[in-house]
Amino acid sequence: MATEKKAIGWAAQDKSGVLAPFKFTRRATGEQDVTFKVLYCGICHSDLHYIKNEWEGHSVYPAIPGHEVAGIVTEVGSKVKNFKVGDKVGVGSMVGSCHSCDNCADNLENYCPKLIFIIGSTYYDGTVTYGGYSDIFVVDEHFAIKMPDNIPLDAAAPLLCAGITVYSPLKFYGLDKPGLHVGVVGLGGLGHVAVKFAKAFGAKVTVISTSPSKKEEAIKNLGADSFLVSRDPEQMQAAIGTFDGIIDTVSAFHHIVPIIALLKTNGKLVMVGAPEKPLELLTMPLLMGRKLIGGSMIGGIKEAQEMIDFAAKHGVTADIEVIPMDYVNTAMERMLKSDVRYRFVIDIGNTLKADA
Repeated sequence: MATEKKAIGWAAQDKSGVLAPFKFTRRATGEQDVTFKVLYCGICHSDLHYIKNEWEGHSVYPAIPGHEVAGIVTEVGSKVKNFKVGDKVGVGSMVGSCHSCDNCADNLENYCPKLIFIIGSTYYDGTVTYGGYSDIFVVDEHFAIKMPDNIPLDAAAPLLCAGITVYSPLKFYGLDKPGLHVGVVGLGGLGHVAVKFAKAFGAKVTVISTSPSKKEEAIKNLGADSFLVSRDPEQMQAAIGTFDGIIDTVSAFHHIVPIIALLKTNGKLVMVGAPEKPLELLTMPLLMGRKLIGGSMIGGIKEAQEMIDFAAKHGVTADIEVIPMDYVNTAMERMLKSDVRYRFVIDIGNTLKADA
């Protein structure tokens, strides 16, 4: 009979959010499960929200964050079809769903009303889910992403959250067509990947930011075509009515009415950030031009696989700073100050000590 697996991760014990070594168990490898050694895990801003209980009521302690998990398969269940020992594998934000609702039938598990998140959800067996800041991971094959051999695992790991978060709305809202003018608000973990995917789709891309100092980075390093300083009234006035669509990646409160003004008739503003406080919205700017505001949350498993395959084909990866496991609390503090270009990735395979 298969036995539970001893594991070690880094967990927060309360809303202070301080992470420290934590020993726990993963379930035994089931018939449809893939077990893998975690090599890398990205740090997302929502990890910080979670460990500090900033989305009140959603955090469960002890809390092991991490939903950009990549590694190498070490064991597969008897009914697993698409993975074998030694394969590269990734897991994003989801580890379970009902498999019977309309959303699941449409490969939109991310919108399943019974969605099981990788952190802080109750799994089918009644246990609380723990994330990827840990040495091993066990996942139902359906929610495992096959990572192509030609994409580096460290720089690909953030795509499992940041990548699909921007890829999905670009596709769904029709902003994946060559020649369209696409704006990206915010140049952080999500924004820099949005620029890369939009460029790979053939769009003209403008970064919209409050920070003029990011202009050279956006254009020279990330390949954006132009840069718009949202605090400059003259620049904003000149850009009114020139965008087919805008992806807004900002997770802090900000004014969106001036951004709506940048859209052409029938333009679309898509929100993918999750500010803690409500945003202010006047309806008249939407009426004047039949404009839309939409949202998007990650993407289904089929689309996530499509995204990672597209990224491998077109050379899209995240810009990362690889850190050791014991640097994670400092990394969280730096991320809060936007002091990272553009995603921290924990080198779990080499730096998470089994005797921690």
